Amino acid sequence: MAEAGDENLYAAARDIARALGKDPSAAGDILQILSGYGASGNRGGDPRPTPSRGGGANLNFDRSLNSLERQISGYIVEDRPIWSDPVDSRTFLDSVDELIAMAGDLRSMAGDQSVAVCQSRADDLIQQVMFRLQEEFGYVMDRAPDTFDSDDDFSGEEDNDTNYGVIIARPVTDYKIVIEALESSVIGDLNAIAVRMVAGGFGKECSRVYSSRRREFLEESLSRLHLRGLSMEEVQETPWQDLEDEIDRWIKAVTLVFRVFFPSERLLCDRVFSDLPVSSVTDLSFMEVCRGTTTQLLNFADAIALGSRLPERLFKVMDLYEAMQDLIPKMETLFSDRYCLPLRHEAVAIHKRLGEAIRGIFMELENLIRRDPPKTAFPGGGIHPITRYVMNYLRAACKSRQSLEQILDQTGDEAGPDTSPLSVQLTWVLELLESNLEGKKRTYRDPSLCFLFMMNNGKYILDKVTDNELGSVLGEDWIVKHAAKLKQYHSSYRRSSWNQVVGLLRTEGPYPKLVENLRLFKSQFDEVCKVQSQWVVTDLQLREELRSSVNGIVSPAYENFIRRLKESPEINGRRGEPFIAYTVEDLEVRIKGLFKETSS
Repeated sequence: MAEAGDENLYAAARDIARALGKDPSAAGDILQILSGYGASGNRGGDPRPTPSRGGGANLNFDRSLNSLERQISGYIVEDRPIWSDPVDSRTFLDSVDELIAMAGDLRSMAGDQSVAVCQSRADDLIQQVMFRLQEEFGYVMDRAPDTFDSDDDFSGEEDNDTNYGVIIARPVTDYKIVIEALESSVIGDLNAIAVRMVAGGFGKECSRVYSSRRREFLEESLSRLHLRGLSMEEVQETPWQDLEDEIDRWIKAVTLVFRVFFPSERLLCDRVFSDLPVSSVTDLSFMEVCRGTTTQLLNFADAIALGSRLPERLFKVMDLYEAMQDLIPKMETLFSDRYCLPLRHEAVAIHKRLGEAIRGIFMELENLIRRDPPKTAFPGGGIHPITRYVMNYLRAACKSRQSLEQILDQTGDEAGPDTSPLSVQLTWVLELLESNLEGKKRTYRDPSLCFLFMMNNGKYILDKVTDNELGSVLGEDWIVKHAAKLKQYHSSYRRSSWNQVVGLLRTEGPYPKLVENLRLFKSQFDEVCKVQSQWVVTDLQLREELRSSVNGIVSPAYENFIRRLKESPEINGRRGEPFIAYTVEDLEVRIKGLFKETSS
């Protein structure tokens, strides 16, 4: 009787469908409504069968499952996207909700063999539904660019190009923005699908579709920043000059990615996968979206860290280090979940390797100074190129003082309470430089030129550390000590160049002896002036100090000598002009001709 009643009920549903002008296949939908009424025609509560033991439960589940199959199957085989019609999408989701709820009821009766077949059928239907929802999820994401205008949310240079239907982010300089990548209605559709897919046990599949689409957005956006995407091997083979340009682009890209792109992607993930019972799908999706871009960026930095330690690479490697230093806190916030933890750890590890590379570069700088041989004497005793190189290098390095203090502090060097690791490092480099210069000065045969060479280079070193960050790192004691060395070089130069010459003017003796000394003085003075007029003193202040110092010992001695010569009783009233080639003023003019500014 019950089966006959069911048949009559289904026939009635068919007749109602025809009367409403619908396809007879819609009878299943109407049947579902009618089956909820009892013999008295009153509507029951939940249209799903109430779980109970026995064959009646099996019959109820079977009937309801048949109805759901008829409703859902039409959507599953439909060629056009379900989400192209809002009414269809809502109806389909309602059916999916009933199916998932029924499957839950069936699982709660897993021990009842009478419902085992229904449970298997429900699981099979759920799987078909999930595959279709997966396709629909992709469809909704793919159609998003058709309704999203990047001009609304992303400022930059004018360019409306898209590739493969993917909106491409534009270059920006304001990092306090959020990219609204998808419209709210699209996010709502995606969330509705995601909730059902997670409920149906297809959370990972949903995450996979989502992350693949968002990765395309990031990859295309990153390509707009003109990063070449070099492999580790290609980085090692690329000329450093080209890599310097790539590093500049990398810093801009990584800053934009971690301050704009990734925070926007995190917000989008949270909205698409909201209302889920667990956060794992959200976190997994975000990690999958970010992993490829993060790995590409980190691999480049790692390749630089593992590359050559040539001293000229310091400043760009420092730029990389400081860029990552600034972004590590942002990474710790963005990559705080367990799925992103490996990315965060890798970023921290590469940051440390960049620090190791910088310490290695300083070691290579030390080796470069040691290896610079004396070879031949540097022309004119001027400032040696190695001095210019090292001092400009150290001065530029101190612009990153805070970072270098942190990097060098990891070496374990024991610095005193009033010194820093950077101070210890730079003092050691300067000691190596001075030792190298001491070796170079021995290439000069003239002792006076040795001291002039050390004075020139010492003055250059002192000037480079005065009133700047380098001097602050080295400290006042170092500057005072070095200034004292300059005075010693000055005294040694004057003594070796002029003591013997001036000594001829200070001797006592008879008139013929004085005349002979005057002749010898003129000869030696002319020779010294001739030679030292070709020596180089680049610094104007030092040049004037040296000339004044020489004049201060030569002119008074000469003036006193000439007076004694003229006062000699043996001159017999003669003025002595034939014996005196220079006046005091003539000597001063010759002394002003000592040294030149450059060796050219």
